[in-house]
Amino acid sequence: MRSLFICLSVILMVQSTAEARNILPLPAHHKELAIVIDDLGNAMKGTEEILHLPVTLTLAIMPFLPTTKEDAEKAHWLGHEVIVHLPMEPVSGKASWLGPGAITTSLSNEEIRSRVEKAIEDVPYAVGINHHMGSKATADERVMRIVLEVCKEKGLFYLDSKTTGKSVIPKLAKELGVPYLENQLFLDDLYTLSHIGKQAKRLSHELDDEESTIAIGHVGVTGMKVATMLKEFIPLYEKKASIVPLSDLIPEYHLIDESMP
Repeated sequence: MRSLFICLSVILMVQSTAEARNILPLPAHHKELAIVIDDLGNAMKGTEEILHLPVTLTLAIMPFLPTTKEDAEKAHWLGHEVIVHLPMEPVSGKASWLGPGAITTSLSNEEIRSRVEKAIEDVPYAVGINHHMGSKATADERVMRIVLEVCKEKGLFYLDSKTTGKSVIPKLAKELGVPYLENQLFLDDLYTLSHIGKQAKRLSHELDDEESTIAIGHVGVTGMKVATMLKEFIPLYEKKASIVPLSDLIPEYHLIDESMP
């Protein structure tokens, strides 16, 4: 009876979440697609539209901003996956674009660790981290070793957004045994609707060839355009692949407890 009660409870919970977001059961696919949306936490354009898309997304939420906790709570309630969108130093760009608590290469080891830990604490339900900007910091072994060590201690994975070709994340993540993934496509690296549409079509073609695919979009300047394009293309994507939380794409060997004999 206890097992039956647990099973019924799980079914009801899944059904209520699906009903809240108007999700219908879909046939399983061998291919998988994870869609990540960056820059939540500051009531940016497209946030509500993205939150209510009828698929499971991974939402990267910036810490220490006015709607950080609200967005994380709402995302979790709606069945999305939450990760920390950690502001990190770029090679070029305005410091004001980074936001509070940014990780820069001038910080001491202790301050880097402290800022990463506080960022994780500030984003409820976070199961991973990716970076906001970060082309300089993610190429710095000292900085990224500390960031990834905290990830390992907290049991979080890391998504390398690939904002630089000089990223040291793959090397260090393998060395430290931190689960990591790599972005394959930005939907809105250019802000025009025509480009976002082109990238959405490119993503569809990627699903024809790849077993798993990761794509990143943003709220903010392009938020409404990304939301509109995804709403249009999601039915096509779902014919080709299962749209899953980012953590579903972590290779199984990363999930093995290294402390086990």
